Amino acid sequence: MSDTDPLVVFTPSGKRGHFPKGTPVLTAARQLGVDLDSVCGGRGICSKCQITPGYGEFAKHGVTVQPDALSEWNKVEARYDEKRGLKPGRRLGCQAQVMGDVVIDVPPESQVHRQVVRKAASARVIEMDPATRLYFVEVDEPDMHEPTGDLERLARALKDQWEIPQIRADLTLLTKLQPVLRKGKFQVTVALNKGHRDDVARVTEIWPGLHEGGLYGLAIDLGSTTVAAHLTDLETGEVKASSGIMNPQIRFGEDLMSRVSYAMMNPGGDREMTRAVRDAINTLAEEIAKEAEIDASLIVETVFVCNPVMHHLLLGIDPVELGQAPFALATSESLTLDAAALELSAINPRARVFVLPCIAGHVGADAAAVALSEEPGKSEDLALIVDVGTNAEILLGDKSRVLACSSPTGPAFEGAQISSGQRAAPGAIEAIRIDPETKEPRFRVIGCEKWSDEDGFWEETATTGITGICGSGIIEAVAELRIAGLMDESGLIGSAAQTGTERCVPEGRTNAYLIHDASAEGGPRITVTQGDIRAIQLAKSALYAGARLLMDERGVDKVDRVVLAGAFGAHISAKHAMVLGMIPDVPLEKVTSAGNAAGTGARIALCNVAARAEIEKTVRQITKVETAIEPKFQEHFVAANAIPHKTDPFPELAKVVSLPNPSFNTKGEDADGGGRRRRRRG
Repeated sequence: MSDTDPLVVFTPSGKRGHFPKGTPVLTAARQLGVDLDSVCGGRGICSKCQITPGYGEFAKHGVTVQPDALSEWNKVEARYDEKRGLKPGRRLGCQAQVMGDVVIDVPPESQVHRQVVRKAASARVIEMDPATRLYFVEVDEPDMHEPTGDLERLARALKDQWEIPQIRADLTLLTKLQPVLRKGKFQVTVALNKGHRDDVARVTEIWPGLHEGGLYGLAIDLGSTTVAAHLTDLETGEVKASSGIMNPQIRFGEDLMSRVSYAMMNPGGDREMTRAVRDAINTLAEEIAKEAEIDASLIVETVFVCNPVMHHLLLGIDPVELGQAPFALATSESLTLDAAALELSAINPRARVFVLPCIAGHVGADAAAVALSEEPGKSEDLALIVDVGTNAEILLGDKSRVLACSSPTGPAFEGAQISSGQRAAPGAIEAIRIDPETKEPRFRVIGCEKWSDEDGFWEETATTGITGICGSGIIEAVAELRIAGLMDESGLIGSAAQTGTERCVPEGRTNAYLIHDASAEGGPRITVTQGDIRAIQLAKSALYAGARLLMDERGVDKVDRVVLAGAFGAHISAKHAMVLGMIPDVPLEKVTSAGNAAGTGARIALCNVAARAEIEKTVRQITKVETAIEPKFQEHFVAANAIPHKTDPFPELAKVVSLPNPSFNTKGEDADGGGRRRRRRG
């Protein structure tokens, strides 16, 4: 293999390499350690190695993919498609051969180690007042002497028996109205939807007799990396099932600006991304209904929260305006739509969709949902709420004023752009501790509660193996390197001579820290490289700089408490987040987790129609700070590159952890002296 051979980039892992023309995609995946399944030995029988190639210009990856980047469709694929069917755009990885530079997405169902989407529903008491409700009515039978239509008599029954002044029904409902009325002997149950701005109730479904099969809605958090959904009982508010899938748009770009760039550089690219995410939502709806063992047609309402780029791509709006100042939204208002308008075919055909309002061009409906869930505007003390993801949403406020911004952290916190990184899946290292004296690591992986130095760990992880390191794991690993004195304030890892441990191994002109080596058994060699640390530094610097901008706007140097929202809030320790310098210095007991606050906000809006009016009012009162045009953002960003920070003091952190102060600059410090100092202070 040489640099002149075609470049193959796999998403969502981000792993890449050059391979000779004619190399099967499955072979390239195996050589790079990409998580692509296959059980038939590459004979095109099992279909587990399905992949989706991306075509066009991918600025993020520095690749332009031509239509002939893969070999032509062959007889094996054609036979499989004829017998069992392949989704449009899919290829079999064992059959498709690399012919040119290509970006290849490995869908979740083709991954051996399925991702664990960690956006579970948080327990929350919600006052039930849904927009969609069930009504049982007795309808007058038709009378030749008083000729009226069935719909008109249904409307009269609802007015007389439930004081519903007016209803409307679309053609698809009218086509089933008469048979249902007669089957129920003119006793029926109807589902009526009436939003907070609607004057007329819509009939979304009708059943003969008394319907006791339930009524459901979906609260969907449409993120840049994952799509998480909560199937919610619209009568009780109970979450019946939660599920999630990878956002397939990752193959067009891991971060938002990469996707905007893809739309700019590839005519029709926005429509490609819209189609991909709508298909994913339909798949997710089918899967979650199956998991809960309900008929998907009972899902009659959906609420979406998402960042502005996802918002536009969901709605089928070209997001290019969001890629350049003044970052204009097509609309910032909330939207109420028919599910059919978004091609959501897996749920009830007459289902209604509510999309929360956006706050600003880079601060979306997901931030609005966090505000609805966490209510910073009702806080007595000054609260900083951070929803960490590929694009971090940050809120700062109390009763007097609430500010909001977003910060482009990128996908490093989620395991992408990390040498041994992977999504959260069984076998991924999710927590790590490094002994300051011995410099030896111990770790815990997803799917096993034991630490690696506990009895039974290796037996319990024999099936999954140790496959890589996920977002929470890499955050803790970098923080632990700093605590153990193996990495200096600038983020530089010392050599074995400087640190006194052979786990610090040379890698080019820098060093890496070896966590786990299973290469002798054909497994992975998991390290934290200098490149990994730089990726985390960039991500955490953007996050901290965004928070500091909001603090500047409020004229404060400290906050009273920090709330970590999203998957990270539940899976990283406050101490490690603070050692890394992700968040401002506060007492550790003042750092709390809100779980999936955006998802909770979506559920509140789904279950309480008044909350929709409330968040519309709240959004208008929030002060928006645009990080992309704030001159001080870069200044804060550069200072935040140091770990934890170049200039900001962290007195509360100093009370619980003593950070060594080595310097591993290659221009030189006495290595032994540096080693002694770190051992003494560790």
